[in-house]
Amino acid sequence: MKILMLVSSMHAGGAERVAATLVNAWSERGDSVILTPTYSSKGTCFYPLSDKVELAWLADLAGTRVSGPMAAFKRLQALRKHIRDSKPDVVVSFLTNVNVAAILATRGLRVPLIVCERTNPVAETTTGSVWRRLRRILYPRADMVTVQAEDTAGPFARQVPGIKRLAVIPNPLPAPLLDAPLVQQIQDGEPRTLLAMGRLVPDKQFSLLIDIFAQIAPEFPDWNLRIWGEGPERAALEQQVARLRLQSRISLPGRTETPWEELARGQAFVLSSLVEGFPNVLLEAMSLGLPCVAFDCPSGPREMTRDGQDALLVPAGDRVAMTDALHRLMGDAALRQQLGARGAAAVRHRYALSSVLAEWDELFEAVREGR
Repeated sequence: MKILMLVSSMHAGGAERVAATLVNAWSERGDSVILTPTYSSKGTCFYPLSDKVELAWLADLAGTRVSGPMAAFKRLQALRKHIRDSKPDVVVSFLTNVNVAAILATRGLRVPLIVCERTNPVAETTTGSVWRRLRRILYPRADMVTVQAEDTAGPFARQVPGIKRLAVIPNPLPAPLLDAPLVQQIQDGEPRTLLAMGRLVPDKQFSLLIDIFAQIAPEFPDWNLRIWGEGPERAALEQQVARLRLQSRISLPGRTETPWEELARGQAFVLSSLVEGFPNVLLEAMSLGLPCVAFDCPSGPREMTRDGQDALLVPAGDRVAMTDALHRLMGDAALRQQLGARGAAAVRHRYALSSVLAEWDELFEAVREGR
């Protein structure tokens, strides 16, 4: 097949990581793959791409310095020409703004189009009203719309009525994680690390996590909290840590280009988010054998943990329950070992790249037959 993948950028982010994983896998198995970031100022690829993937920046194809609405129109024209010239068997687009552009650009071209939501569109707080309105108007024109979790499908179908086909397709585990060594729990008395990872934004609730850790830190002098990520909340979080006088116990080292290596250095992982679309980092932590605690937020954690069988699942936003769960996990080495092994076995089977690619193939066949 010839597959055209459209993404906003290839900066560091969950959607970009999944896009890189998919296009690399498709190209390595013999498909012809073009990856087109639509970001107006181009940028760079944070994630490595196979030499077999053709990278075509829309900024280069548009070749215009015009600003404002005219620039957006020129990029849309360039995108339509790119799709027409490349003659793909299917177009896959990620993220709301790119999805809207893809629907407009493919009108009348008779190219099957699959648009993919990469956050939880029902509980999101970052998509503006204009984009939500465009989504409601235009998504019914796509051949297929996908969301990442079962919890999202029903509410989203009610929010955007008229969608032809709505499918749930999870993110795959990157291939290297399928046979990576499992985290080894260290001996009593040695320093341990509780890990969190994500953008430093309010929805991740790292401020709440810091307060909870501060409450239980005196009981666990051999545990430290490390929060990986970057974002606008950095200054406030650093000030919070300083007020609590826990600079030696809580660190915010920034963004890492080797997230799996950093996860493998921890002894437990916590997801404190208010809302998620499909938390890749939780999936990756579980695959490495890290015992995990997660808020049962919309959406993803409940499915990933099989209703709390493979991790400690805490009612969303319940501070007391999260405190109790972390207290229990940090104080029980046998529980950590049990949850780590069980979680790794479960997610490596259910989210293997080969399994998710098979689901994509079913979508490709469905939209091509529909056309």
